[in-house]
Amino acid sequence: MIVDCGIYRGGHRTEGPEDFSDALAEARAAGGFVWVGLHEPTEQEFDLVTEEFSLHPLAVEDALKAHQRPKLEVYDDSLFAVLKPVGYEPQSDEVSAGEIMIFLGDSFVVTVRHGESDGLAVVRHRLEQEPEMLGKGPTSVLYAIADATVDHYLDVATELQTDLEELEAEVFSPDRGGSRHTASRIYNFKRQITEFRRATGPLAVPMARLGGTGVGAFTATVPFVDDSAHPFFRDVSDHLTRVNESVEGLDRLVSDILSAHLAQTSVQQNDDMRKISAWAAMAAIPTMIAGIYGMNFDHMPELHWIWSYPAVIGLMAVLEVLLYRQFKRRDWL
Repeated sequence: MIVDCGIYRGGHRTEGPEDFSDALAEARAAGGFVWVGLHEPTEQEFDLVTEEFSLHPLAVEDALKAHQRPKLEVYDDSLFAVLKPVGYEPQSDEVSAGEIMIFLGDSFVVTVRHGESDGLAVVRHRLEQEPEMLGKGPTSVLYAIADATVDHYLDVATELQTDLEELEAEVFSPDRGGSRHTASRIYNFKRQITEFRRATGPLAVPMARLGGTGVGAFTATVPFVDDSAHPFFRDVSDHLTRVNESVEGLDRLVSDILSAHLAQTSVQQNDDMRKISAWAAMAAIPTMIAGIYGMNFDHMPELHWIWSYPAVIGLMAVLEVLLYRQFKRRDWL
């Protein structure tokens, strides 16, 4: 559905015609731009926008189907960018990613949002409070959305770091490895980091292009983006680099924690097996002696001696004590 549609002239929002074509013509005549915001539009709802702004069919298909990687595509009449805002729920340790598609033209911006995030409303409100920036045209909208998205990445990375420290403390706690559910928690945490990386990693190249620091074929100037905005996009790119480095560090750390937990579990199992073996060896001594005296032979040592029974019991007890002390000294018990 269409969430909002506004005409911006000189950094200020003004009322205009509801028809997209008339609004675009009015914005171009006044040197402003139109900003149309949509949330999970249907194909029928998006057809009108596609026709009025001459959007490329491949970009339109991506915007309708969603589930895209962050990217930046240049078409004849518009620029198409995909961003993936991320949210994190500490109670469930789950990372959720939405999608924002941005069509940028000479006098228009069309944003398509998928997911529950309401970040675009916040960005629009903040921009409307900064007319000087909004007066830079559609480029300011693209920058503001990218900046807000990447800044929230930093917040999510900080929350993940905090939760990972708690998980690390659990693994290295005195009870040697935490509960039996610790391994599943570590693995789930690694999956959340992977989901986070899918949003942040591919965005590095588009941000470098927008900042004018692309590599190879991506060094050319990006159309529909004001060259004066390059330093701002480079700042966003620097923040994104920090996020990606943080994500890499988190991924390596959680892998090390998982390895440490599995090693602790293996050591614990070895300790248990040693204890079981020690107790089995202690049980074998009286079993062997009792088995020998239970064979009912006539000629058994000290068989008719009145102290035979207590002597055998005493021998068993002495051997058990000796074995116990030996195993205890070797830390098997």
